[in-house]
Amino acid sequence: MLAVLGAAACALGASAIAQAETADVQTAWRLLDYMAVDYGGAVSGGKIKSASEYSEMTEFAASVSARLAALPPTPERSKLIDRAARLQAVVAAKGSPNQVADLAHGLAADLLKAYPVPLAPTKAPDFARGATLFAQNCSSCHGAAGDGRSPNAAKLATPPIAFTDVTRARQRSPFALYQVIDQGIDGTAMQSFSSLPTDDRWALAFYAGHFAFSDAAAKEGERLWKADPGLRQRIPDLTALAGLTPEALAKDVGADKADAVIAYLRRHPDAVVQHAPGSLDVARAKLGLSLAAYRAGDRHAAQELALSAYLDGFEPLEPMLTARDATLMGHIESAMGEFRASLQQGRPADEVATRVQVLDGLFDDAEAALSPDAASSASTFIGALTILLREGLEALLIVVAMIAFLRKAERPEVLPYVHGGWIGALAAGAVTWAIATYAIGISGASRELTEGFGSLFAAVVLLSVGIWMHGKAQADQWQRYIREKMSRALSRQSAWFLFGLAFIVVYREVFETILFYAALWTQGNGGIMLAGAGSAVLLLGLVAWAMLRYSRDLPIAKFFAYSAWLMALLTIVLAGKGVAALQEAGIIDIAPLGGGIRVSMLGIFPTVQSMGAQLLMIVAVAGGFILNRRRAVEATTR
Repeated sequence: MLAVLGAAACALGASAIAQAETADVQTAWRLLDYMAVDYGGAVSGGKIKSASEYSEMTEFAASVSARLAALPPTPERSKLIDRAARLQAVVAAKGSPNQVADLAHGLAADLLKAYPVPLAPTKAPDFARGATLFAQNCSSCHGAAGDGRSPNAAKLATPPIAFTDVTRARQRSPFALYQVIDQGIDGTAMQSFSSLPTDDRWALAFYAGHFAFSDAAAKEGERLWKADPGLRQRIPDLTALAGLTPEALAKDVGADKADAVIAYLRRHPDAVVQHAPGSLDVARAKLGLSLAAYRAGDRHAAQELALSAYLDGFEPLEPMLTARDATLMGHIESAMGEFRASLQQGRPADEVATRVQVLDGLFDDAEAALSPDAASSASTFIGALTILLREGLEALLIVVAMIAFLRKAERPEVLPYVHGGWIGALAAGAVTWAIATYAIGISGASRELTEGFGSLFAAVVLLSVGIWMHGKAQADQWQRYIREKMSRALSRQSAWFLFGLAFIVVYREVFETILFYAALWTQGNGGIMLAGAGSAVLLLGLVAWAMLRYSRDLPIAKFFAYSAWLMALLTIVLAGKGVAALQEAGIIDIAPLGGGIRVSMLGIFPTVQSMGAQLLMIVAVAGGFILNRRRAVEATTR
């Protein structure tokens, strides 16, 4: 009983410490954001404009330093404390508003990197709900139009903020507004609304942030958002939107365009969710939250956040990164798998933190590789060529083997089923392209599940086909078999089975290729990409012609034997790929193999589960082939 009580007390203590740390980080961030926006009202030209506001700025700068000093020790804390001291010195010297704003915003951003706290809503805020909450809780002071004019406003010692003030609104993010709603502002009538549910506070923040931007601007912003893929890359998710100010966006796209886009997205934050293509910032933030949850003792939350970091942050970027730097992509994928495995195994928190630091460095390399400056016509052409060759070769080998088999068996009437399967897969791929490019997008989880289950299904089918073909290669009476039994073996049911197999193996590769090409298409080198794809199609066509041409001259026994070994090899490859994809989707656990090699084209991934699946397939193939040989020997001795 004492042990149980002790463990409970430790858990409660850890939770309380984590909550206190989060509160200090959030308060320090809010103070920094407030200073960055309001310092100009206290000092101008090195002189004090308002003694009361300057006193407040001095107090806030000191409070930030005190709160940073109270945070748990990390390698970054001393640097943060030094920068807070510098901010205090600039305020004491009555530095310029621009200097204070730059220092405060930079320190606030680095604070959240060092001590991650929830930065964004878990789902798109409900704008209509925000309007209702504003009318109930805020309009009595801030006015129904958010202009700070209301019967109660004149009675307040500190006038309420006018949300219609464009200058201030351009410097405020929804996250900053959320922090004020959550904690209130000491010394003013602005009380804390922490009693409201989190979703309601986010709805209020987005609603309060829309007043300064007109409905006409929002309409123009909708047009810009839907027409410009570059904007959707700059604001890839709710985390980016929640922390974004119009002023920051204006540095990239111009003030008018930034105002319009922000006007639209604060009214329709769900638009970001619909078009989110992944983000390294999301991956970093989720990994930081995962580490924080792990330190607090919540291993389940840490694992969920780690999985989200991969599926929602990094995985959608895999196609483009593979085209730019496939080796780096493999390193990151392995490192993220090892990070999740360390959480599952309950490794020490410091070891887990080291893995996060390693990933952060890899993400820096990925950002450089994914930057617009790194794009070139050559990289686009090579990426389009190699992707289609790599993904198309597996499907081509299987489909061509089926066609060659049917020709050897003199069953041309079944060929339309095979052709219908791969043509249908290409048509489904065209629909996938439209969805991935213009409609809702495809989540990382959907992609991995499609690839994983498709691979495993194809592997099981190819295992049975390979063993069957190997058995026919051992049969001395293959001609009699073809004449007497093929009509039953290739019944209408079997023909539809071949249709399904052709569809599955081709669509699996088409699905993967489409997502790669959709990512390449956004880079603007569409003509170069199509040239690379055309070259790959030409090479695949030559491979198909060679296989069909030379398979005609092979004796049927050798044809069956070669086809059986081909099917066996593809079975092993697909088994490894299928398990790896399901591991990335979080369906199967990850147990890394230290020092293991990774050859994704062959389905070799350094995990116990993936290698185990391939070993199982090797055993099954060997067992089937050995059994076939025994049957052949028995048949010859009768």
